[in-house]
Amino acid sequence: MLKLTKKETAYFQLLQKVARTEEQINSLLTVMAQRGQKRRAEETEEQRNKGLSHMAQRGLERKTEKTEEQRNSRLSDMARRIQERRAKEIRRTKEWSIGKTRRVT
Repeated sequence: MLKLTKKETAYFQLLQKVARTEEQINSLLTVMAQRGQKRRAEETEEQRNKGLSHMAQRGLERKTEKTEEQRNSRLSDMARRIQERRAKEIRRTKEWSIGKTRRVT
């Protein structure tokens, strides 16, 4: 018979405990999934719509809870992008007019 050292025995026991724990977790997850499926099956369309409505409402509330600083930052970003687009358009227009002038000459 194979004789294990104390370290090996402790390690083996730890592995067994981890395996048991993983089995318990998997079992619990399976039970939770089954309960969720059962609940959804029993749920009426009206209840689902009510839940979705609540989710949408919470989303709107979160958006309105944004701070003044966040709003200002967003507006600043928008203004910066507008300026960048205008600068690009001006460069493009200048390049086009320069190219047109060169062709005429």
